[in-house]
Amino acid sequence: MFTRIIAREIPGTFVHEDEHCAAFMTINPIAPGHLLVVPRAEVDQWIDLDPVSAEATFAAARRLAEAQRHTFACERVALVVAGFEVPHCHLHLIPASSMADLDFARAATNASRADLEDAAARIRAALPSN
Repeated sequence: MFTRIIAREIPGTFVHEDEHCAAFMTINPIAPGHLLVVPRAEVDQWIDLDPVSAEATFAAARRLAEAQRHTFACERVALVVAGFEVPHCHLHLIPASSMADLDFARAATNASRADLEDAAARIRAALPSN
C-alpha cells in the first residue's frame, strides 16, 4: 500500500520526498501532525533496511520531527516503529506530551483531508531550509 501511495496511485498528503524515502500524513492520526516516514525500499522490518536507506530515512525523520516540535504544542515528537499493520517499514512521528498520547486505540478513523493538508502545510513551513 505505501508503495502505491509513494507512486501516487493512492492519494497521500506529502510532507517530504527524496530518493530514499517519503513522508506523508497518516489517515489515522492519534494526534494532530502525526505522520509516517516510509523508505522507498519495500522492506517489511526496519532492521532489514540497507544501511543507506536506513540512514536516509532516520535522518529525514529527525528533520521532520524538529519541524513538528516547532509547529505543534508538544513536549516531544515520539518515534514509533511498530509495523504490524502494513508489511512495509514505516516510522510514525507523533507529537506528544505524555505516554497517553501514544495510544493507537485512539487513532482517528475519519481525519478530514483539510485537517491533513493543514498539518502538512504547517510542517513543511517549519522545515529548515538546509
